[in-house]
Amino acid sequence: MPSDVYVLEHDDMQQSAVVLGEPTRLVFDYMRRIGDVIDTLPPGPVRALHVGGAAMTLPRYVHATRPRSSQIVLEPSVEIIEQVRREAPLPPRSGIKVRPVDGRSGISSVRDDFADLVILDAFDGGLTPDELTSADFVEDVRRVLAPSGLFVANLVDRAPFPRVRDFVAVARDLGDVAIGVEPATMKGRRAGNLVVVCGGLPAAPFGSPSPMDYRVFTGRAVADSFGGGSRR
Repeated sequence: MPSDVYVLEHDDMQQSAVVLGEPTRLVFDYMRRIGDVIDTLPPGPVRALHVGGAAMTLPRYVHATRPRSSQIVLEPSVEIIEQVRREAPLPPRSGIKVRPVDGRSGISSVRDDFADLVILDAFDGGLTPDELTSADFVEDVRRVLAPSGLFVANLVDRAPFPRVRDFVAVARDLGDVAIGVEPATMKGRRAGNLVVVCGGLPAAPFGSPSPMDYRVFTGRAVADSFGGGSRR
């Protein structure tokens, strides 16, 4: 890991990492994949809602690559917010507004059609809280997403991927779905991060060409590998 990286640890886990002075360098591989998705959006500023903030790695990335973007971060831990402000403060006039509230409660106060981009990257005990992958939460995401907006969710799971299957079952009504996953996780060797992208997908949602170290599923391949929900 680069020597100039700031790593935020919480609950004995590395929550996020920021390369100080170079926010476009994304250390964690799944964040690099989300960065690839962000890069496929039309050029220019975006309106982004981040559910989960930690060290604000992805809000910093959006600010660096798309100046003048308007961003809201829902981060429930006041302790984490204050620590990041002390140790790795956001750049001045970043347009990033951090709200000390959990995602399920906080999204209810976000206005309709606000976001071109919603990113879910929140964990409790190493897993995304169930209330943030529920049908009710996805319905709120639908409300705040602008037409053709993207919903990107980082989920930790392992084969046969019950959490991702259930999430796809409730999120597919948002539009097309694409999933990026590390080959070792796809083969069932270990749990890992799966990046699920829903909504008005570009032709190559993880960039063109897609990253060689990720399996990318789109169209019928999503239904074949992750469709139906785990309880079907």
